[in-house]
Amino acid sequence: MTVVPSPSLPPHNASSLEVRWLGRQPYQRVHAEQLARVDAIAGGQASEIALLVEHDPVITVGRRREALGNVLDPGDVPVVEVERGGDATYHGPGQLVGYPLLRLGPGEQDLHAHLRRLEGALIAVLAAYGLEAGRCQGQSGVWIGPRKVASVGVAVRRWVTYHGFALNVDTPLAPFHRLNPCGLPAGVMTTMAEEMGGACPGLGEVARALLEALPGALNRAGRAR
Repeated sequence: MTVVPSPSLPPHNASSLEVRWLGRQPYQRVHAEQLARVDAIAGGQASEIALLVEHDPVITVGRRREALGNVLDPGDVPVVEVERGGDATYHGPGQLVGYPLLRLGPGEQDLHAHLRRLEGALIAVLAAYGLEAGRCQGQSGVWIGPRKVASVGVAVRRWVTYHGFALNVDTPLAPFHRLNPCGLPAGVMTTMAEEMGGACPGLGEVARALLEALPGALNRAGRAR
């Protein structure tokens, strides 16, 4: 696990990035909202936005060839194949999921750098709660020592980003054993609550911290809602 700076960005002309906390929502509803908003942003009919949400239980499967094979025993948890890169992952109660929908301009059109900036925002928020998090060489996401506390995976259409990250705040870890999360053993996953010995902030509080951290990490002015 290493702590490294996020890539710098050139000046951006957008006046602000709205960051909106949606609370608890079904995955399919927010996925449909992302797709509609991406097309509107690409066409100039909508502004950039980052959606923060807690999902009902769902397993999502990215475009990696072996991803579907990493869903082991979903049981009654829906499995949804989506456009993002990466492998299979779990979303559910106690997890904070973020979807930054950004138009990447000149100098920003590097998805690996975009992923690193998302990780940087999460690392900064975790540091505010006394958790020393960083990156793991050869792996995406955010790690605390040998354990993974957040996953990232994005897609892009007409240079507008969608999908994003999932931060385990006080997520029960048992559902991760229904899959190999991000192609890894389920035991590698952790939560803020586990790392803080149970003295964990609520999901809404962590969402507020990310409302403040995301715009700066993405070189936008902030506008929370």
